[in-house]
Amino acid sequence: MKSSSSQMVMSLRVSELQVLLGYAGRNKHGRKHELLTKALHLLKADCSPAVHMKIKELYRRRFPAKMVSHSELALPGPHHPATAGVVGGGGAALPAGLTQLAYEGHAGHGGAPSPAALLPLSLLGPGKHELTGLTHHLPTSATLHPVHPDVKLQRLPFYDMLDELIKPTSLASDNSQRFQETCFAFALTPQQVQQISSSMDISGTKCDFSVQVQLRFCLSETSCPQEDHFPPNLCVKVNGKPCNLPGYLPPTKNGVEPKRPSRPINITSLVRLSTTVPNTIVVSWTAEIGRSYSMAVYLVKQQSSTVLLQRLRAKGIRNPDHSRALIKEKLTADPDSEIATTSLRVSLLCPLGKMRLMIPCRALTCSHLQCFDATLYIQMNEKKPTWVCPVCDKKAPYEHLIIDGLFVEILNTCMDCDEIQFKEDGNWAPMRSKKEVQEVSAASYNNGLDGKMGEQGCFRTG
Repeated sequence: MKSSSSQMVMSLRVSELQVLLGYAGRNKHGRKHELLTKALHLLKADCSPAVHMKIKELYRRRFPAKMVSHSELALPGPHHPATAGVVGGGGAALPAGLTQLAYEGHAGHGGAPSPAALLPLSLLGPGKHELTGLTHHLPTSATLHPVHPDVKLQRLPFYDMLDELIKPTSLASDNSQRFQETCFAFALTPQQVQQISSSMDISGTKCDFSVQVQLRFCLSETSCPQEDHFPPNLCVKVNGKPCNLPGYLPPTKNGVEPKRPSRPINITSLVRLSTTVPNTIVVSWTAEIGRSYSMAVYLVKQQSSTVLLQRLRAKGIRNPDHSRALIKEKLTADPDSEIATTSLRVSLLCPLGKMRLMIPCRALTCSHLQCFDATLYIQMNEKKPTWVCPVCDKKAPYEHLIIDGLFVEILNTCMDCDEIQFKEDGNWAPMRSKKEVQEVSAASYNNGLDGKMGEQGCFRTG
């Protein structure tokens, strides 16, 4: 009795939890996870039959659809045929075509799974995909999508991965049809629900979460970590609700089809923060000959540019000798070349903001000595992540950034100059414009005259 009542309580929304706690004469204020804790404590305290009846009433009002018992949603073991190819193995058995990541938190003693929750049929997929009709919309070859453990997505500097909710999984397509549709599902553990709900920030105009459920798409390539890459005409529904995708970019040329930038999708606001009700994702797209795609769902923690800058500084400053060696290499005479380079001119201004460098930085993959300012570069990529070097226009990913020790020395020494010149031996000298040199010469000449006049004056009065 208590077990099924606690499962019902965990699937209630904030408004229903408040009604329940108010009915029992308990404090009904707080965030969802706090209300849930109070309601579960109420159950443990041997509450009256009237409260149990209220829980059932609220649950029926919340889920008016036909119910399925836990015997119909039996939990197969990790080697059960129904879970072959499904990440994790355990968890509520889902209709064919659904992939679920189950979690260890629901396993009982000795690895035996606990009874499944009472789930309404309508929550196991979108409205039109009831249990009987779900497989009708899926190709027979895609009843369980093969997981691609070799497909890896590129790491995102502004997001720390906390958990893998659905591993990179292929979007199975039926070649006989142009438009494809497939469905996935995942469940959250109590710890994950707690992580998300406790990260909510309501200080701004909208509700934001720093711990997010992130949906990503990429090409099914195994040669290297993949960039985000949307399938053509992508459409996503999470728990039956349309998901907002990045807007189309204006075409660069007339007649060119506008492109949608491929980025990670934050689906947190559409996810049910429940440990008993699985979340469903329906993906539709247009098939392409010779190209296949994968999708993945992660639990991530968003980081700020300040944190990324702190992490870069924590890596330390690169030894100046590395840059001196690069200077000598660039200025070493090439016997096959008729033109010999004897010096290199480098600016102490950041090419991004045209201001003096504060934290001189460049990528290990860059072959030039010119640096850019780390703070400005990271802040710009926080707004629009491209990670392209502003000097050579080549990829300069965050993990390849270094703080140049030689430039740190120069900036601390050379305070009144914006340009320097490197020499063949690795040494440097400040570069001054002709105007500056003339002004300095004139000032020296005038100072010299003033000195002589002063000496003469002293002589005369003597």
